[in-house]
Amino acid sequence: NVPEGFEILRYYFKASKINKLTDDDVDEELYEDVKNMLSEKRFNHSKCVMDRCIELAEKFNINKDIAAKVGIAHDIAKEMDSEEKIRYAEENDIQIDDVERNNPTLLHAKIGAHITMEKFGFTQEMGQAIRAHTTGISNMSLLDKILFIADRTSRERGFADIEYLNSLLEESIDKAVIYILDKKIKLQIEKKAIMHPESIIARNYLIKMEENK
Repeated sequence: NVPEGFEILRYYFKASKINKLTDDDVDEELYEDVKNMLSEKRFNHSKCVMDRCIELAEKFNINKDIAAKVGIAHDIAKEMDSEEKIRYAEENDIQIDDVERNNPTLLHAKIGAHITMEKFGFTQEMGQAIRAHTTGISNMSLLDKILFIADRTSRERGFADIEYLNSLLEESIDKAVIYILDKKIKLQIEKKAIMHPESIIARNYLIKMEENK
């Protein structure tokens, strides 16, 4: 069954292709659609990620409004069920690789990027940040890295290594991203789970960049 929240989003998404939202409507509409799509717990996470994105945007001197939007929207497709994710991707010509077909939850990043770019007019840069927030990608932009880190360090997470991660941020944002990728990869190894190659590619790229500094 398709979740009620997705039915709401499907209606708005189709309508928006005919009647695009104005700039003044985007923030309120975006916030409400994310809220309608997600459980209370997941929506709280999204708000916390938004707050963390704003903090990191201030730290690294990028546009706070853009950072806030990708933060609140990054998990907009997270709670679609697996069949709906596959169907949405196929209907909208979103490429599905073998790892994603085996673990459709990974598709929420690509689908979220597609929804936010089509409905809310997110730029390619903003869409890429959402697409990259789970696995990472090669040659990540500063916005990509900020959302990737914010998703791991938002205040409701409560991980024991937050202070250490923040100390890495003082040295280099790339070191912080590498650390998170290492943790993700280690977890997949411990679970004997399939690992998405994008994470390996992202890690290798960043390590080479650090070595060349």
